[in-house]
Amino acid sequence: MSDAPSAGRAQRWIVIVVALVLIGALGFAVGRFTMFGTQSAASTPGTSSPEAGFSRDMQAHHAQAVELAMEIYRKTDDEELRALSYDIATSQAAQRGEMFDWLVRWGLPQAGGPMMQWMDASSPGHEHGQASSEPMTEAEARDAMGMASADEIAALQAATGTAADCQFLVLMLRHHEGAIPMADALLELGRDPRALEVAQAMKTGQTAEIDAMHSIQDRLGCSG
Repeated sequence: MSDAPSAGRAQRWIVIVVALVLIGALGFAVGRFTMFGTQSAASTPGTSSPEAGFSRDMQAHHAQAVELAMEIYRKTDDEELRALSYDIATSQAAQRGEMFDWLVRWGLPQAGGPMMQWMDASSPGHEHGQASSEPMTEAEARDAMGMASADEIAALQAATGTAADCQFLVLMLRHHEGAIPMADALLELGRDPRALEVAQAMKTGQTAEIDAMHSIQDRLGCSG
């Protein structure tokens, strides 16, 4: 009988993984529906546009958020944190699918150029903001985006109980705080209506989740 709870949790885990795949596909479909027939060739973002750079970088950013969220969802005993991690995983899987579809519809590659270079106003097609100096390395960009290192992910995977919950909150807070300046940059530099709508939704949603995570930290007595 002692194996029943773990078996039930494993079954739920399989269901959630399948759901995330379907949610990503739904986001792809939503992207096609919302953009169908709304753009002319002249208004389609180019490969060096803020929209293209945002789509590429935010897909990588969201992929890690889903990984972190599902790791804590799998093992936390805190119901509020489990609900929050589920919301993060599903919403970001859907947004990632839609951003993938943007690039497909624009006829652009899914990868291209240094990370975060699109935020530099000196890049082609940018008219606002301030120019930076040399492009960041990928490691520097991932750090600026608040992404977790391989060692931090391994530590979260090894942690259990409240320690794991608190480690997740530290990583995801930093992750969200790295996403908001990216959304702000697209809101300033971008022109595509749907991309601007999604960027604003990300900013609003992740700001609310930051507040929720601080509240959970306080309740759990997390330090740092």
